[in-house]
This record gives sequence, C-alpha cells and structure tokens, in this order.
Amino acid sequence: MTTSPTAPRKRLFIRTWGCQMNVYDSARMADVLAPLGYGPAETPEEADMVILNTCHIREKAAEKVFSDLGRLRLLKAGKEAAGQKMVLAVAGCVAQAEGAEITARAPWVDIVLGPQTYHRLPEMVARASRAAGAQIDTDFPVEQKFDLLPEVNASQGPIAFLTIQEGCDKFCSFCVVPYTRGAEFSRPVAAILAEARRLVAGGAREIALLGQNVNAWHGEAPDGSAWTLSRLLYALAEIDGLARLRYTTSHPRDMDDALIAAHGRIPQLMPFLHLPVQSGSDRVLQAMNRQHKAELFLRIADQLREARPDMALSSDFIVGHPGETDADHAATMALVEKVGFALAYSFKYSPRPGTPAAGQPLQVAEAVKDARLQELQALLRRQQDDFNRACVGRECEILFTGPGRHPGQMVGRTPWLQPVHVTGPARLAGSLARARIAAAHPNSLSALLLEEKELACA
Repeated sequence: MTTSPTAPRKRLFIRTWGCQMNVYDSARMADVLAPLGYGPAETPEEADMVILNTCHIREKAAEKVFSDLGRLRLLKAGKEAAGQKMVLAVAGCVAQAEGAEITARAPWVDIVLGPQTYHRLPEMVARASRAAGAQIDTDFPVEQKFDLLPEVNASQGPIAFLTIQEGCDKFCSFCVVPYTRGAEFSRPVAAILAEARRLVAGGAREIALLGQNVNAWHGEAPDGSAWTLSRLLYALAEIDGLARLRYTTSHPRDMDDALIAAHGRIPQLMPFLHLPVQSGSDRVLQAMNRQHKAELFLRIADQLREARPDMALSSDFIVGHPGETDADHAATMALVEKVGFALAYSFKYSPRPGTPAAGQPLQVAEAVKDARLQELQALLRRQQDDFNRACVGRECEILFTGPGRHPGQMVGRTPWLQPVHVTGPARLAGSLARARIAAAHPNSLSALLLEEKELACA
C-alpha cells in the first residue's frame, strides 16, 4: 500500500509555556509544519523536531528555557550518534527578547524565532537542514503573519482559542510584551469569522477570543468600516452551533459602554471576565503606567454586574512594584475586599530587563514582597472558595470536554469557567448538559447530571 503524501513522516513535539495565546501559536506552528510531513509526537524522545514555545512574563523565564535546552542537548546528541537528526527550535517571547544570546549559550539550537515570524518556519527549517549555524528570525515583519498562515484545519476540541489581536501599545512599566510582541494589530472581521466557522465545524462549542489587549481590537469589516469588539461578538453569536463566547485578556481602559452592555444582551457571552487591575493604589497604578485609577475599575465592576447580575470577575495583581508602600498594599487589599473575585492571579514583582520599572529606585525587599503576597493570596483564596461554595445547589449548563480520571467520570466547565465533574456517559464529550452543583472541592466542583442538550455541528 502506498503511503499518502499527507501522512506524517516526521514527528513534532511542542512544549508550550505561558498564556493561551502561546497555546494558540503552538497549534498554528503545527499547522504550518504539517505540509512538511510533521505529525504530533507525545514526547521529545520520539520527535524529529522540538519547539520550545516560551513566555517571558514569569520570573526566571529565560533560565527555565536554558535548563530545558540543557536536557535537550543530551537527547539531540544521542540521536545524532544513532544517525538520526533532530531540529531544535526556540520560539515565543523569550526567543524575541534574548535573540542571539540563546545561540551563544546554547549553540546546539537550530532555529530561534519570535512570535511574529512563525509563519516563516518552513523556510527556516529548510535553511537549517542545508546550512550550518542557527537560523534566527526575531523581526517584526511588515507583512501580517495571519495572511500567510494556512487555514486552521485541526480540531481543538469543544473549547477553541482564536487570536484576534496581538501586540500592545500600553507600555506598562513592568511588562515586556510591547518589546516581544510589537505594536497592537487587529485581524480583519472576515478572517476572524471564517476561522470561527471552521472551528465550530471542527467541533468547537466554545470559542475564546485572544489578544494581549483583546478589548482594544478594532478590525476592518468587508465594507471598509471599523468594528469594535462588541460588534464582533454579536456577529460571532450568530454562528450556528456556537454556544459560548469568551475573550481575554482585557484592559480596563478599553472596557467601553457597548462592550459592557453586550454582556447583558448576548446569551452566548459567558458571565465570567478576566480584567487585570494589578493594584488598588492609584499611586502605584500611575507608577505602573496603567493610565487608569482604581475608581475606574470599581465602576466597571459595578456596571458589568448591573448588565449581567451573575457576572464573576477574575484579575491579576502584582505586589511589591518599586515604591509600593504598606499604604499602597492596604489599598489593594481594600479593592479586593470591595470587588470580590471568583478567581485571581497574583505575583511578586520581578524586574524584566529593558522595562522601565527594572531601573526604578525604591525596589521593595523580597521579605516584604513575600509577606504582602501571602496576605493577598490568602484573601483571594478565601474569595474563590466562597464563590465556589455559593454555587452549590445552583443549576447551570456544563460544557463537557472529555473523560475524567475515574471510570464513568466526565469533566467540563461551568459558565464561570470552573472545572466540574459528573458521573455520566462518554457521549457527553463535546456537548452541553444541565447539571446541579453538588459540592465544592479545593480545585473543582462536582455536580449531578440533570439533562443533556446535544448541539448539532454547523
């Protein structure tokens, strides 16, 4: 039997760190490499190509990448000793920020590419196979990479990610994104709607729109007009078979009245929003260059809950930004108490080379940052537990994604993004079913199945 020309002849392993946009980028890199014969590998050991898709947001991100590269060096050397070849690539924000430093410290790396150039991967793989030395591409190309990527073909499952916006023009003092992802760019309406329809045809029941500042999206419509995110959400809600919509990550400055109102008018738009505030102190917010005050965030929270009474909020917090005082920290604690969060992510400030805050005076001592973070996380955890316990007895629709860890168990997500498990049949996967929340556990909910609601593909 002759092997199909599209059958995978080589294996690709991608290790992804960081945000959902990196998850999306990894999927698109796999799409780009599929025409070269690359299919998925479960482990680096069985791969002909390994890509580390990196994130520069977390502390010591570069060191973690170099640690991984050290382990992969031994694997690559072993393959070469056996007469095999393994292409090793570093992609994403660490690649963009570090550039040639990666190949200087890890000369066994074949390809270094930034997040704006992965559409050029086939060319870089071809060059790497022909020439000695690493191929480095960390430019911000003039052409838009989305125009050069193949159509999304692979199913992402019941929950799919769709990048609609990249880059950032905000230049927060602590953040590397403007330097690693470039200026804000919004994909056009037609391309987004076409990709959304393909995702739904492939089995997606929920689509999460992604962007560094996703609510700053302002895409060009076919008639040449500019749409805002709220208008796009109304259009996406008209796609048959699409039951749920989300978007992340948002900036308070870009939460306009129309977008807030959409949360009360679009049934598919889920009552959960991740809206980073970073601090409750106006003085720290100014030092962070957030260009909003705590009062704006509080007003938005009230407006969202007025538009959608069951709205749950998530946020990001940084403690110990240079110059933060005990009074500033107390202001953050007060904001958290006032808003009440269903979920939140909190971190100690750590300097990122090249960012304004890294060189600021009055760096906060590590012990002080540790104490403030522990106090904040204790409050946030209590609020999360309170929210989950308040859901007990509530009936809601669960989007089931697949089997759980135990026989007969199925897992899914509530409208508020909580992980939930039920005892139910395997056919639930990819469908919505109504359930009653029975118990709240430390990291999940359990529920009793009430009725199934099958959704036909578009």
